[in-house]
Amino acid sequence: MAGSSWGPPRLDGFILTERLGSGTYATVYKAYAKKDTREVVAIKCVAKKSLNKASVENLLTEIEILKGIRHPHIVQLKDFQWDSDNIYLIMEFCAGGDLSRFIHTRRILPEKVARVFMQQMASALQFLHARNISHLDLKPQNILLSSLEKPHLKLAGTSASHSTCPRGMRSMCSAAPLSTWPPRWCVGGSTMPVWTSGPWGSFCMLPLRPQLSPDCQDLLRRLLERDPGRRISFQDFFAHPWVDLDHMPSEESLAQATILVVQAVKKDQEGDAAAALSLYCKALDFFVPALHYEVDAQRKEAIKAKVQQYVSRAEELKAIVSSSNQALLRQGASAQDLLREMARDKPRLLAALEVALAAVAKEEEAGGEQDALDLYQHSLGELLLLLAGEPPGRRRELLHTEVQNLMARAEYLKEQVKMRESHWEAETLDKEGLSESVRSSCTLQ
Repeated sequence: MAGSSWGPPRLDGFILTERLGSGTYATVYKAYAKKDTREVVAIKCVAKKSLNKASVENLLTEIEILKGIRHPHIVQLKDFQWDSDNIYLIMEFCAGGDLSRFIHTRRILPEKVARVFMQQMASALQFLHARNISHLDLKPQNILLSSLEKPHLKLAGTSASHSTCPRGMRSMCSAAPLSTWPPRWCVGGSTMPVWTSGPWGSFCMLPLRPQLSPDCQDLLRRLLERDPGRRISFQDFFAHPWVDLDHMPSEESLAQATILVVQAVKKDQEGDAAAALSLYCKALDFFVPALHYEVDAQRKEAIKAKVQQYVSRAEELKAIVSSSNQALLRQGASAQDLLREMARDKPRLLAALEVALAAVAKEEEAGGEQDALDLYQHSLGELLLLLAGEPPGRRRELLHTEVQNLMARAEYLKEQVKMRESHWEAETLDKEGLSESVRSSCTLQ
């Protein structure tokens, strides 16, 4: 039954309390279920008189789409009702407000928090993309937070113009301009480009402060690419190392870490130090998101204690593997000298081998792992190209062996750098120099 002009409408099964917000076509209320007052929902009341026939069809299409969607980072449509005056969408209640307000009140979010938020949003987009559903207007105002104490993102429906829909699917979308009611979702559109925020200029310059990680900078530049043909695709976005959905904090993180650590212990017992070290490092990549996901303080401390135990063993294995690698390097010294001698008539090859030597020297310096890794990667980039064009013969055989050795060293160093970063993040998870309000926002589900 419709409510009076001065109060909220009356709805079967629910008690509508405070008004959360309103727009031209809808008003949103907080409500409780009469059968269970602990169940809090948000009810969106859409006035029928504000909708034309096409808009009603669009709203019904949206309801049909949302009814079939169940994802932890998409606002759930629980039910819908209608009467002579309104259509009521009974939605999951998100107590934390929208992301725009969250960012505004905190001004700056640490990159780690932004990354977890991005992972949550990307997981929702991947879910929709796999079902051939496109969200037509992603922006902070249309992304909600479950709570302020332990926030995680919930993607909400939002409006879009007719021109956003892919050709051939426009019958599913509103033909009216933004001043009328458009749909919030669109079936189809799997080829639509990844969204970006803000207007595009001819050149995008990222600010120098706060300092961002290289992976974060790379993703921002690829999202803000002006040319749609060069802009990052959905597939590349989901696979990007900064998004890294494989290591997104979730209920599966601890299970994945446990599987890997069991394998690591087995290899350790078999005496395969290199394989055990690699598996311990991969396990740490899941233990850190498991710590982010865990909300029980006692369980979190237990996980931290285990992580410290595995890190200690990994450090021991690192010393064993490093010692073994140094012995192998000494054994291969004569072959490397012969290769350099045979490369004297190839300045480009000789220069690449010298870079590899510099990488080995840098690796032996304390704290030089990242610089050594950069040198290894630069050297390998050249040597792989030269190997492809090298004719059969002794020099090609030596070069092939050298490339394999350098790749093994680079992979080993890469794992060491990741292990150190994961260990540092696990240790400082609850010790970041943030205000209390922002620190509470970092304990993300």
